[in-house]
Amino acid sequence: MCVGEGSLTTGTISVDDGELSYELRGSGPPVVLLHGGLLDRRMWDAQVELLAPRCTVLRYDARGHGRSSTPTGPFRPHEDLRLLLAGLGIPRAVLVGLSGGARIAADFAISHPEQVERMVLAAPGLSAMTHQDPFVLDQLDQVRKAGEARDLAALVECIVRMWVDGPRRAPANVSAAVREECRVMYRDTLARHGFAMTMVSELTAVERAAEIVAPSLLMVGDQDSSDIHDIVDLLAAAAPETTKLVLPGAGHMLNLESPQAFHAAVTDFLGH
Repeated sequence: MCVGEGSLTTGTISVDDGELSYELRGSGPPVVLLHGGLLDRRMWDAQVELLAPRCTVLRYDARGHGRSSTPTGPFRPHEDLRLLLAGLGIPRAVLVGLSGGARIAADFAISHPEQVERMVLAAPGLSAMTHQDPFVLDQLDQVRKAGEARDLAALVECIVRMWVDGPRRAPANVSAAVREECRVMYRDTLARHGFAMTMVSELTAVERAAEIVAPSLLMVGDQDSSDIHDIVDLLAAAAPETTKLVLPGAGHMLNLESPQAFHAAVTDFLGH
C-alpha cells in the first residue's frame, strides 16, 4: 500500500475485541515501526521523518498503549499486527521493533514468515524470556511495591531507571531529554491503560529463535542490561541470517539516545 510522498493518514483498525490506532506516512516499500513496552508510537517521531521520503512508514500503538484500546481479555499482539496489515492491504513488510516491539516482531516472524521482508530487532526482548540481571530484578521488585502502593510517580521512575538508565549508568549520566520523553509516555500509558501487558498471550520465541528466517539486524547498546545482551547473542547463534551491531555509549533506548547511528544502521541494512 502506498500513499503520496509527504502525506499523512491516520485511523483505527478493528481487531478482536479492540482497535488499533495507526499512522501511515510516505511512499515506497512498507516499513512497520513497533514501539517498546509501555511506550507508544511517539518514540518513532525522528525515524518517521527520516524514512518517509523513501518508504511507506506505518507506526501504531499496540493494544493497551497510546491511543489504541485497553484490552478486555487475553490477546496476541502479533496477531493484532497481522490484522492491522491485512486491514491496510500490506501483504509483506520490513519490521523495525525496539524492546517489546522487537518481541512482537519476532513472534510475528515465527507465525507469519511469508509476510516479513527483513527485520531490525533493537534491544530485543523475546517472548518467554526470563530476567536474570540483578539490577532488573531489583527494579521489578520496586515496580511491584510502587504498584501495590498506587504510587504512579514512583512506579514510572522505577521503569525509567530500569529501561532508560539501565544497570551501568546513574540517571545523571543519561540524557535528561530522553528520560523525560520516556517518562511522559510511560506515565500516559499507565494512567490510561494500567498494566494491560499482563493480558498478553505470546509464543515461546526464546525457544524457537531458529524459526526466525527473515534477514535480521540485531542492535544493542553496550550499556544495556545483561538480559538483553543474552537475547541478542541467542538470536545471533540460533537464527540463520543475522547481523549484530553494538552501539557504544547507548543503553536500551537506542533510537532516542543515538538517532544518527540508529538511522544509519537501519538505512544501510535496508539498502536505502
